[in-house]
Order: sequence, then structure tokens, then C-alpha cells
Amino acid sequence: MITGRYTKATLLLEVFAILLALFFLVPFYFVVVNSVKSFSEILVDAAALPTEILFSNYANVWDVLNFPVAFMNSFLITIFSIAGIVLISAMAAWKMVRTPGRLSKILFILFVSAMVIPFQTVMIPPLMKLGGMLGIMNSIPGIILMYFGFGVSLSLFLFHGFVKTIPKEIEESARIDGANDFSVFWRIVFPLLKPIAVTVVILNTLWIWNDYLLPLLVLQDPDLRTIPLATSSFFAQYTKQWDMGLAALVMGGIAPIVVFFLFLQKHIIKGIAAGSIK
Repeated sequence: MITGRYTKATLLLEVFAILLALFFLVPFYFVVVNSVKSFSEILVDAAALPTEILFSNYANVWDVLNFPVAFMNSFLITIFSIAGIVLISAMAAWKMVRTPGRLSKILFILFVSAMVIPFQTVMIPPLMKLGGMLGIMNSIPGIILMYFGFGVSLSLFLFHGFVKTIPKEIEESARIDGANDFSVFWRIVFPLLKPIAVTVVILNTLWIWNDYLLPLLVLQDPDLRTIPLATSSFFAQYTKQWDMGLAALVMGGIAPIVVFFLFLQKHIIKGIAAGSIK
């Protein structure tokens, strides 16, 4: 029976949770505060509040990085990569679960095994050579195709476990009513996969939007630079433009992700709640 008593243990737990949350917010404080300081002021005391707020840092970043172009490149790559990963992994996982057999087991094992292969082991000889042979290097469609390959394994693994919890009788009832496989998946199965689909979207959005290594290898054209590639230009070997670099991190790294979570907050909470009930 829940008494609802507010004990000292509850108070201590709440204080600890607040302190822990503040501790995790410390990096955001340093990035945001220093993004509106001058370079000299950052070097004097990075932890202090700014004596003068310089929003000109953001205006300079907008012009120097050609920010709209870099933002659009990152946006297109992320959106189309996420859409492809979700559709491919959801359909493949459903087909593997609903057609049990040796082939399905072998394919699932291969996909799961691919998750443990470090990207660094395949990024130069196989990936670059194959990308050059296919003519997909230095192009946005090419890097999207690569994200399909690297992102499907984990997503398929997540969808595969979730599809097993969906009663097969629902699909059989739809087939009795005359629905084909296409209708069964899109009208019955895929809507039920929304909780895990939200999880897949979150994980892959955070990864693809902030990815630096794969775009660095694939996109050599300056007009195709993503946000991480463009931001890295402020942090060279011998010079560090902290004022503009931190402003670029706020504009391209923190702000879009915060807006993403605020925009999808209702769907994220519903997905998590539905997933826990499922």
C-alpha cells in the first residue's frame, strides 16, 4: 500500500537527482556562455559570465561557414537516411519473424554480427574502394546509401525483438478479410511498431546529425559539408577559434537537437509509454 509519506530519504534522493542533473548541464553552460564571449575573454576565464554579450559571433559563423548550405546538407542526409533505415529494417525484421526458417536465422545472425564490427576496420580499404567503384563518393545520395548499410543492423535488431510481441492472429484476421502482405504490413504491423520506431529515429538522428568521420571520408566538396565538418574548420592544428567554434556548436549541434526533441516530445513520450505497456 502506498502511503504517500514524504520522508527524509525521499528528500535526499530528490536533492541528489537535482545535483546530478546540474552536473550533466555543466558542459552546456560552458558552451552556451562562451559562445557569446570574445576570444580574449574566453582565454582569461572560461567559467565566468560574459561581461558583454556578443551575438556577433553567431552572425560571423553564419557568413563564414555558409551555414544555410551546411545545415541543409545535414538535414537532407539525416532525414532521408532515417526514413530509409526505418523502412528497410522494419520490413526486413517483420519478414524474418513471420517466415521462420534457416535462411531467416542466417540473415539475422549476419545482421547482428555486423553490429560488432568496428567502423574503423572497414572505412578505408573496403568502403572507399567500393564507393569509388560504384561512383557514390562525394555525393549526398552516396553517403545516404552508406548510412543505410551502417544503420540497418542495430535498427533491425530492435524491430526484430518488437515484432515478436505482436500477436500473429491480428495479421491472420486481416488476411482472412482479403488483405495482402503489403496491406497487412502498412495498415496493421507498421502502426503497432511506432514505439520502437520512435526509439530508432532518436538513436539514428543523434548519430547521423553529429557524425563527423563518415562525411569527412566521403564528402570532399566544400559545398557538400555537413554541420560537423563545417564546425571543425574553427579547430585547426595550430589555431583554435573558440568564440566562433562554440557559437557554431550551439547553432548546428545543440539548437537543432533541442528543437527536434521539443517538436517530437509528445510522440516520444507516447512511444516510450506504449513500449513499456507493450
